[in-house]
Amino acid sequence: MIIDLLRNFFGKKIAQDFDPELAEFRKIGFELKRHIDNIFSRSIAIREVDSGSDNAAEIELNNLGTPHYDIERFGLSFVASPRHADIIVITGAVTHNMALAVKKTFEAMPQPGFVIAVGDDACDGGIYKDSYAVLGGADKILPVDIKIPGNPPTPLQIMKGLLALMEAIKKQKPR
Repeated sequence: MIIDLLRNFFGKKIAQDFDPELAEFRKIGFELKRHIDNIFSRSIAIREVDSGSDNAAEIELNNLGTPHYDIERFGLSFVASPRHADIIVITGAVTHNMALAVKKTFEAMPQPGFVIAVGDDACDGGIYKDSYAVLGGADKILPVDIKIPGNPPTPLQIMKGLLALMEAIKKQKPR
């Protein structure tokens, strides 16, 4: 009995777990890296700004930096200062109290800078859009380049949104 348990625990496994979403994530990540290298010729920095969210989108953004997803291998990193950011990611509906902070963060970013709204709340105000305390989505105060809907969007959806942004930038970039 003990020998069987040890054999099951330490022995060769019959089949490894396979996560098809992770395979798609990896494929999109390497395509994203190719675009980043062609457009920026370096890695890009992302600054996340919580403009009044419920932290659902932030959790998924934080997941991108974990060893499971490891987005830094694709040329993306999160930075603490908007002065170092190429992209600002807005999460949450923009509240009246955070509107000025969000504008100042955008103004502190070197130009040309790009803005991504992540989550339903940042896209259009979500369930808070009719609240007295909320202005609405990020596009009410900033020029949003890409919207990634979802409540919250998965890391895969976020990567697809980043890829869509890179493809849009590539179309605009003069040769």
